[in-house]
Amino acid sequence: MDWLIGGISFTAAFIFSLGGVGAAIILIPVLISLGIPVNVAKPVGLFYNTVSLTGASISNIKNKRLDFKVGIPIIIFSFLFAILGAYISKFFPNRIILIIFIAFLLFSSFMFLFYKKKEKETYRTDTPYLWLSGIGAFAGLLSGLLGIGGGGIISPLMLMLGFNPKKIAAITAFVVPFSSFSGFLTYWSMGSVDWKLLIIASVTGFAGATLGTMFMQKKLNPKSVKKILAIILLLMAIKLSWKIISNLI
Repeated sequence: MDWLIGGISFTAAFIFSLGGVGAAIILIPVLISLGIPVNVAKPVGLFYNTVSLTGASISNIKNKRLDFKVGIPIIIFSFLFAILGAYISKFFPNRIILIIFIAFLLFSSFMFLFYKKKEKETYRTDTPYLWLSGIGAFAGLLSGLLGIGGGGIISPLMLMLGFNPKKIAAITAFVVPFSSFSGFLTYWSMGSVDWKLLIIASVTGFAGATLGTMFMQKKLNPKSVKKILAIILLLMAIKLSWKIISNLI
């Protein structure tokens, strides 16, 4: 089981770091399918995001790909609202959380697949603080509630605002560790952490995300990255939907 989780963590971090999105979005349902309780899987996923995307962000900072002005308002509000999301998650039944998770997966996948920049439209270079703060608050709330990093919601919304996909990838990779870590601390305070599982996932995730970021910058274009992420998110939504339907039958 440990080797299996380590391999899945490495692979997921490698793939999802291509778009700057936390791989907890795929790791959590995998852990759940292996029989690990939802409330144990979520803090593991949050810490996994923190560690893995910290590696990706270090690479982005070294190579001067990160726009701090755009990232800071998202970080502040996602950090604060992730605490709220993690706290209120205990008041929601697991089935409701999974349904919200599926809706989140579908929204993100469709945005990556079908949203296109208008012809001759240039990428924006300003800093719309109000919109960025709202995105951070919404992503942080979902991060704490679902045990994910929020990158999958930050990316499509920033795409709609007209930002360059490569800039988006660098910013989400920088933001997600903050919202993930605040959510993890809240779960830790409630005593829902499996430390052995957390260490295995985090170490392999750090290695996978660091390598994935390097590979993305050298080998892939943004369109390829968006398609890869969209397909994975869609498959996970279908799998979780089938799990809920099977339990109802």
